[in-house]
Amino acid sequence: MIVSIIVAMDRNGGIGWKNRLPWHLPDDLRRFRQLTMGHHLILGRRTYESIGRPLVGRKIIVISRRRSAAAGDVVKVVPSLELALEVCRQAQENEAFIGGGATVFREALPLVQKIYLTRVLAEFEADAFFPPWDEREWEVVSRLYHPPDQKHAFPFQFIEYARCRDS
Repeated sequence: MIVSIIVAMDRNGGIGWKNRLPWHLPDDLRRFRQLTMGHHLILGRRTYESIGRPLVGRKIIVISRRRSAAAGDVVKVVPSLELALEVCRQAQENEAFIGGGATVFREALPLVQKIYLTRVLAEFEADAFFPPWDEREWEVVSRLYHPPDQKHAFPFQFIEYARCRDS
């Protein structure tokens, strides 16, 4: 099973402000949906609460020590990343996605083989950051630049990374 991170960050590694994305990029949201559709999506409790609902077509796993953190049949709550990944393995998932937040990214980073990054080419006020990572341990598989336009106030890049075999 491939374990992947999917994340959007600004130039400074900012990923959130007051439990929200600091930007609105419809094409990024569309890409997130396309990549994660039909897969398990692992989220921390606060990230799940910021979304506010289960995401259609995804099997949501929320990491929380609070059993009441998420209710419903489409959301599974587990106390650790290790157990979340075990749920994915038992379901014979071919690619599980880690969708945040900062604490979950930090814990997952040593375990992942891919990173789907939306690099927003601007700086924002942020109170949540992607953990430090050594980009030399990763090779760029693809990179697509998106200029600002009527729907997107900021330029951004979609970058797919794969962990180098030597790392």
